[in-house]
This record gives sequence, C-alpha cells and structure tokens, in this order.
Amino acid sequence: MKRWRKLVEHVVGWSLFVCASLTIVAVLLIFLFLGKEGLPALLDVPLSSLLDERWSPVSFDNPRFGLLSLVSGSVLVTLLATLIAVPFGIGGAVYLAEFAGRGEREVLKPFLEVLAGIPSVVLGFFGLVVIGPAVKGLFGLPSGLTALTGAILLAFMAMPTILSIAEDALRAVPQSYKDASLALGATPWQTTWKVTLPAASSGVIAGVMLGIGRVIGETMAVMMVTGNAAMITASPFESVRTMTATIAAEMGEVPFGSDHYRVLFLVGLVLLGMTLIVNLYARRLLVNKVRRKKR
Repeated sequence: MKRWRKLVEHVVGWSLFVCASLTIVAVLLIFLFLGKEGLPALLDVPLSSLLDERWSPVSFDNPRFGLLSLVSGSVLVTLLATLIAVPFGIGGAVYLAEFAGRGEREVLKPFLEVLAGIPSVVLGFFGLVVIGPAVKGLFGLPSGLTALTGAILLAFMAMPTILSIAEDALRAVPQSYKDASLALGATPWQTTWKVTLPAASSGVIAGVMLGIGRVIGETMAVMMVTGNAAMITASPFESVRTMTATIAAEMGEVPFGSDHYRVLFLVGLVLLGMTLIVNLYARRLLVNKVRRKKR
C-alpha cells in the first residue's frame, strides 16, 4: 500500500511538471512563430517606414508602416483606462470587503462577476451607441469615437476583474490584523488604509495586472469606439488606432507573405513584448514586497 501511494505521488508530481513545462513551451512557441513571421519585416521594410507616423500599407506608390502611431494609440488608451479602472476597482473592493453589509455583498459581488463575462462585442455596441454620443455631447467634440471613449469602455471591462480579485485578497487578510489595529485606537478607515490594504497588496497588484492585461489585449470593443485613425496624439479627445484593432481589421485580407503581412506579425510581436514587460514588472513588484516583509 505504501509503495502504491509513493507511485501515485510520483506520477502526479511528474504530471504537474509536464503540464507546467507545456505552458512554458507553448509561450516559447508563440514567440518563435511571431518572430519567424514578423522579424523578416525588419529586413524587407525600411526602418524609416516602420518609424513613420503614418499607417498606409495599401498605398501602391509609397506604402508606409508607421508602427509608432499604433503603439502610441495602444499606450494612450491603456493608460487612460488604467487611470479610470484602478481607483474605482480598488475602491469598490475596499467597500465590499470592509464596509458593505452581508446582503449588499451577496447582491453586488455576483452582479459584478457577471459583468466580467459580457462579450466584448456587446460592450463595444454599448460604447458605440451610448458612451460615444455622451462623450461627444459632454465635451463638444465633432465625433465621439475617441481615445477617451475607448478608455472608458475598457475601464468598464477591466473593473470587474480588478474588483473581484482585490476583494478576495482583502477578505483573506487575517482578522487578527484588524483587531490589533482597532485595539490600538485606529479607526476602521485607518485600519483599512494602513493595515488591510498593505497586507493584501500582492493580491491587489495581481488584480490590477490582470485588468491591465485585458485592456492591452482587447480587440473588438476598442476597434468599434476609438475611430481607428492611425495618428500620434496625446489628446484623449482624438481618434486613435490600436495594435489589436489593426491586426483584427487587416489580417484577414492581407496577401500571404507580403510586407504588409510581415509587419502585422511584427505588430503582434511588439504587443506580446509589451504584455510580457507588464507581467515582469508586476512580478518584480511582488518579489520586492515579499523581500521587504522578510526583512
């Protein structure tokens, strides 16, 4: 019996190792495939064209593959969405975990989790019909299809993820931490701000990173509401074009093996690299937090 138990544990251990290894291999294969298809664009397309501000790949006389306009559009929408989603997401998590009654929590938490599962095309249609005209009328713009509209919609999509994970992390903080703070004379809000949030910071950061990851990788919704104008701008009231929207809109019609085809894969490689940088930065924050706790 003891030998059989050891055999089962050995098989389970190796199975888990294989599953973890397959995940790493899958990520490496994705990088290799994107690199194989996209890196030749660096040799075939002039660097001046890739660094151009214009994105006009179907021009017969002088096609331009300005990656800067696509990168700037994605960065602008992501930053705006993060600035909107993070305060509301963490604030909502704090309220649900620390101040909401049991009845409120039982109603609000499932409702917010359902919001996270709404298809992006449905939210994109909502942004096109409701948020776009509202932004246009509020700021007196000629068009409501702007970076701000896309950011509001993406923040609405990211908030349930941030809120749900952050709320779980806050509720996982031991009650003894809070009782000790209250016993020393701290108010409930001081306890939440000075004790609970720092203790749950790793889970809160993980929720924020997952929310940002969804914002960076979102395609259909952002393609419907940002105007898809390939231009470099720092204004939230201008139309922009993101990398994901460009790949989704053009990959199905591009000639196989053409420069346009290669550059679209290069755009995907840049997008994957940005996502990897965000994840590595989040991991560094978590590691530094653990090291400070050990000290």
